Amino acid sequence: MTKPRNPRSVPKQKAPRAHKPEAPFERIGEKRPSAARTEGHPEGRSRSESLSKDRGSGRKPHPGGEAATAPAKGSPRSLGALITRRAADRLRSGYLWVYASDIESIELPDADNPPALLPVADSRGLLLGTALYSPSSQIALRLISREAIDEPGWLQLLATRLRRAIARRKPMLSDQTNACRLCFSEADDLPGVVVDKYGDLVILQLQAKGLDSAAVRETCVRVLREELDPRAILERPDPRMRELEGLSAPNLEPLYRAEGSGEESQGGAADTHFRLNGLLFEFDANSGQKTGAFLDQRDNYAAARDWAQKLGAAKSDRSGRALDVCCYQGGFALHLAQACNQVTGIDASRASLEVAERNFAANHDRLKGEVDWVEGDAFKILRDWSDAGEKFDAIVLDPPAFAKTHRAVEGALRGYKELNLRALKMLRPGGLLVTCSCSHHVSLAELEATVASAAVDAGRRVRLLERRGAALDHPVVLNLPETEYLKCVVLQVE
Repeated sequence: MTKPRNPRSVPKQKAPRAHKPEAPFERIGEKRPSAARTEGHPEGRSRSESLSKDRGSGRKPHPGGEAATAPAKGSPRSLGALITRRAADRLRSGYLWVYASDIESIELPDADNPPALLPVADSRGLLLGTALYSPSSQIALRLISREAIDEPGWLQLLATRLRRAIARRKPMLSDQTNACRLCFSEADDLPGVVVDKYGDLVILQLQAKGLDSAAVRETCVRVLREELDPRAILERPDPRMRELEGLSAPNLEPLYRAEGSGEESQGGAADTHFRLNGLLFEFDANSGQKTGAFLDQRDNYAAARDWAQKLGAAKSDRSGRALDVCCYQGGFALHLAQACNQVTGIDASRASLEVAERNFAANHDRLKGEVDWVEGDAFKILRDWSDAGEKFDAIVLDPPAFAKTHRAVEGALRGYKELNLRALKMLRPGGLLVTCSCSHHVSLAELEATVASAAVDAGRRVRLLERRGAALDHPVVLNLPETEYLKCVVLQVE
């Protein structure tokens, strides 16, 4: 009779050690046991339903499983988020996100003032770690530790991981390339933290509500100053993420400016030039996409140039014409101009093309060919040019993300097929096609199948030369599929 009671008595004996009065975040359960997981998980519950239960019931038992004794409402052990079995299994496999629909219940110390950090537990109350909390986002929890930590512990962890991320990038920097991504959010175990370096400027993005604090900004600035000694550090929030996460209005003043830099205005502090692969590019932190430039394509810029040379697009007995579609500020176009005699860049943004022209002027002496820019809709221009019989030796397709959600994939694939079909029709035999997709929801297999289908329709045969992704400063973590978003396929067209 005593044996059945012993397993139940162990948690009760250890409970006093699990919550200390001075700790703001308490363990919801003891160390992970080897007991079998409870069966079943709730499906289809809306985020509003999940959040409405947390303020009234403390803890909600996992449906279909054994109902463990719930702590009293408001007690230290009850504070935090309980998530479904499905979400818990994802976290245990290395994933870092918990969606709002996977939260069974949340118990907050103050519902009107949600904390930045929350303990996360499975449906049995076993602690999974501590997460950044975003009340208004579909990504409600971003795991930052597999342990229970408080704010001082998190800030120390933030500083350590940011230093580690910077140390991994320093060998990538040189006189020829002085710009790179210093921190890539979840890929560097810092969910929501993005840091880019452009020459002597550093741009910080905080993309989660739980990061929206003076303490987090001060920690990032301190580490960046100590590791890099930049001229200025600016915060440039992503407008879409700011809306989704409910972030505070950005401060237009630099987070840091070195003494004696000479700039009297924020605009001056936001301007600089940086180098990629030996070419000079203009940078303005107050304009442009992402944090100002597409650093993830750095290695692919050089690869496009090198393949154009290898395939003979630069030979004197050929016209050496190249086309950069959705050229933005001229990254691919200027690299192709190192190998080809004539390059054309197409983009819908006049402002981007004006920057591209200034970039061309700054690099004119380093380039072999001339570059001209065409403003307009890429789909219409390619359709008109292919119908008119225009021919090129190399074409790069680098469109924006067509699929922001999984539901948009079907339409995105139609767009990719149309662009690739027109490009294939305009390429000379033996020509180079570099086709890219930055849509996470479009897989490499889907992109290649789309290009293959376009090749059949165009009556062309394509030979795979290389599969590429983002530059090494945008690392891919196998447990985090979202980190592998950029696909770049290099093809020779017969």
